[in-house]
Amino acid sequence: MFDFSKKRQPEFGIVAVDDDGDIEVHRLKKESRHGLYSEGLKLVRDIILVLTVFVLLGVFVAQPVVVEGTSMLPELHDGERLLVNKLVYYKIKNVSWGHIERGDIVVFWYPKEPDKSYVKRIIGLPGEMVEVRNGVVYINGEEMREPYLSTEHNQTLGSFPPKKVEEHYYFVMGDNRDNSSDSRYWGLVPEKYVYGKAFFRYWKPSNMGFLEKGHYELNETDKNDTRAAGDSEE
Repeated sequence: MFDFSKKRQPEFGIVAVDDDGDIEVHRLKKESRHGLYSEGLKLVRDIILVLTVFVLLGVFVAQPVVVEGTSMLPELHDGERLLVNKLVYYKIKNVSWGHIERGDIVVFWYPKEPDKSYVKRIIGLPGEMVEVRNGVVYINGEEMREPYLSTEHNQTLGSFPPKKVEEHYYFVMGDNRDNSSDSRYWGLVPEKYVYGKAFFRYWKPSNMGFLEKGHYELNETDKNDTRAAGDSEE
């Protein structure tokens, strides 16, 4: 009587693009594939750009290093991670972007085994005379006061003869003077072996932050007193 198996559909005929010039025909599958392909290319491009930036930063600007050992206690601890400013290498019109100064913590290739790297503090600059008397450093006869040192790690109070720092070389020492292999024992560090200044500690989180340059004071009074004492002995 009644046939419900098929619903009667109105007959509108076949819709074609020629029926109306304003009709846009979208092939959804093709469009979606094209959009996915385009977005994928953009993502790959962005990843390559980001990696390129990081590589350039690592080569020319900053490099992460790991502290090994206890020679820089109490300032640096074993296992800490540092960022090193590599701009000490680059000069434009004789102006260095990261010139090295006394008190800086630097990372350099160990002169006797250049495949190893050390981290120490700059003590003597080119042209200076460095001497250690009973654990106290003297620069050109002037006492160098170093408040960043800890008496806990400076008990031996050793003495070392005067050492002239040649041009393009540096005299370096660890802050843990009782347990540091440095210029007192194996000599000067060539300028070309210094590949950066440590400027930021990013691990461990409790000590995260910028590293301050070591503050020091050259005491001229002690220099004058030493000279006067020498004159009286003669």
